[in-house]
Amino acid sequence: MNNTSQQYDAVITKSKDIFLKKVQDYGTAWRVLRTISVVDQIFIKALRIRTIQEKKLQLVADDVAGEFKGIINYAIIGLIQLEIDEPKIEELPVAQVNIAYNKQVAFAKDTMQNKNHDYGEAWRDMSQESFVDLILMKLLRIKQILLNDGKTLISEGIDANYVDIINYAVFALILQDNGA
Repeated sequence: MNNTSQQYDAVITKSKDIFLKKVQDYGTAWRVLRTISVVDQIFIKALRIRTIQEKKLQLVADDVAGEFKGIINYAIIGLIQLEIDEPKIEELPVAQVNIAYNKQVAFAKDTMQNKNHDYGEAWRDMSQESFVDLILMKLLRIKQILLNDGKTLISEGIDANYVDIINYAVFALILQDNGA
């Protein structure tokens, strides 16, 4: 039987390890990124995955799993930036970043568990291509929300789209680990 919660945590543990090591290497240079810049970073990674899927050829050594981990980490950066609400040149202590990362992951995982209950783990039957397409769609939605000055009439906000992006990338990695 699949244990989604444990599989989710395993993917997050690997992604977080990379994230915190990069914070130690680079500091929190990402604090300067505005929402559109975070979205564009995720877009580049998702588009690379899609291109590799379509061409069935990869010329740069960075693997697709690494790109999905990068998507998770940039989406978490996006959530942290939304909460701090003022991109600027600022160094945050690693301990503070760790707490912020954990908070955003808990929010994303809680959302996943609620949706997973209602949808009956339908994601387990989805393709890698669909996850990438859905991530790209969520990014385009965020761009439209930004064009609307951050306002929506009836739709979820930027944060909900980041959460979905995190969860789609986690699902893709779980399925990759299972050989799908």
